[in-house]
Amino acid sequence: MKVIIVGGVAGGASCAARLRRLDEKAEIVIFERGPYVSYANCGLPYHVAGVIEKEASLLVATEQSFLDNFAIDVRTNCEVIAVSAKDKTVQVRDLTTGATTAETYDRLVLAPGASSLRPPIAGIDLPGIFQVRTVPDARAIREWIAQGRNVLAETAEDTGLRFVKPTRRAVVIGGGFIGLEMVENLLHLDFEVTLIEMLDQVLAPLDRELARLVEGHLKRHGARLVLGDGVASFSAREGGGLEVRTKSGKDYEADLVILALGVRPDVQLARSARLEIGARGGIRVDDQMRTSDPNIFAVGDAVEVRDCVTGQWSLVALAGPANRQGRIAADAIAGRKSRYRGTQGTAIIGLFGGAAAWTGASEKTLQRQGYGDVEKVYIFPHSHAGYYPDAKTMVLKVLFRKSDGRLLGAQAIGEDGPAVDKRISALAVALQMEATVYDLEEAELCYAPQFGSAKDPVNFAGMVAADVLRGDMPIFHWQETLDAFLLDVRRPDEVAAGAVGGSINIPLAELRTRLSELPRNREILVICRSGQRAYYAGRILARHGFRARVLSGGMLARAMLLGSRAP
Repeated sequence: MKVIIVGGVAGGASCAARLRRLDEKAEIVIFERGPYVSYANCGLPYHVAGVIEKEASLLVATEQSFLDNFAIDVRTNCEVIAVSAKDKTVQVRDLTTGATTAETYDRLVLAPGASSLRPPIAGIDLPGIFQVRTVPDARAIREWIAQGRNVLAETAEDTGLRFVKPTRRAVVIGGGFIGLEMVENLLHLDFEVTLIEMLDQVLAPLDRELARLVEGHLKRHGARLVLGDGVASFSAREGGGLEVRTKSGKDYEADLVILALGVRPDVQLARSARLEIGARGGIRVDDQMRTSDPNIFAVGDAVEVRDCVTGQWSLVALAGPANRQGRIAADAIAGRKSRYRGTQGTAIIGLFGGAAAWTGASEKTLQRQGYGDVEKVYIFPHSHAGYYPDAKTMVLKVLFRKSDGRLLGAQAIGEDGPAVDKRISALAVALQMEATVYDLEEAELCYAPQFGSAKDPVNFAGMVAADVLRGDMPIFHWQETLDAFLLDVRRPDEVAAGAVGGSINIPLAELRTRLSELPRNREILVICRSGQRAYYAGRILARHGFRARVLSGGMLARAMLLGSRAP
């Protein structure tokens, strides 16, 4: 059996290695149009800044290592330009010599990835404008930065300004993973950085109120954000440098521009093979990564897969899913019954020591798809035990079904990146196993004061959500119309620092002795800082015959939601 794999990196390379471990006799050939068969493209922004110092550290495997370890024939700088499904052949162009040859296959695996969006904007091909997609891209950016640094240093020397630090300006276009990671790394290189994002928030998978916290974090570290505005043109400035003009007519100077506008599935070969393309623009595959042609498989950023929460077709350009898909395609080719369970879009981004992470569906996605059986809770736990030094507050939003408590999605943000990673990773496993919030209550997780609390945030989220479903803690959210009696149970000094108009303040410690001041013919909505004291107050009121609901997330949630209304 001869298997041709088009594309290396995550999906194609993992498919090839897995298939060899399952079949010693198969002839396996990888065609990769770039110079490297497998590299860590997620590390490129960190190589630009020198955090990952050596370019060689990004190379996961080489042609020689594939040959030595797996007896796999890897041909780099070779581009597959057409597929004939009828003849079971591919046309291959050697990018070094220009020669074109035909190769036959028994099974074909397409792992072409996705191409970076590069719209036809005036001036987009000017020197100093880069994408961050490949190792050569990162190399070119590093060389440009080094050249500019030398020019600025020489200028300062010639003008006698040796003690004046020259200003370098960068504009990053796009507020996704690569865009934000480049913002961070360029700030580390002492650039003044402006981020321009056409949407009204960064990190589109996040719900807006959590995205606002990320934006605040970026601003505190020196980034300038321009949201809700797209790029209209690029032009060269007299005396050097670039000018970026937005659609609103504003201009931004730059010595360096990074394009991080997102990606589009590369389906050129799929179309040449007349494979089915889905409504989202990706190659349509089944749960064994088989395309509409039974002899052709597809994996990675180019394919559409089912969202495991909503059941809808989705595009997920992430390395983890691509690796799993590659393994499953190899299993299917080798005759095994492995199945891809779908994707939940689990992802994390680190920024200045903190992190934002998510798994499953967001609230806005569920709303857009008309998914009505949804409830949410906000909690603000510490990253580890509060009595242990350097504990930091996290924000954790958990979405679940009202009907049975099944977990639907979760998002977390905090200045302690590893703590965020730990909780969303745990929730991602729970979500894939179709766990409920009742399962989260019972989850037995690691505890030591420097790592967490005896009641881990995952447990805490489950307990709060389960209390909501059991009726022990009826909740409301700030988006709802507040035509009710508002009871604030914070201390007077807290209320003085920020009161809610129309609310009545009775501190929790005084509540039992002041119940006579509360109405029995109206619903009482209870407010505190984060929701914990409001819960205690709600239980007191319920046991005394009052109708009460608790604000989920308290004043902290209110601050997030109010802040999410404007860029």
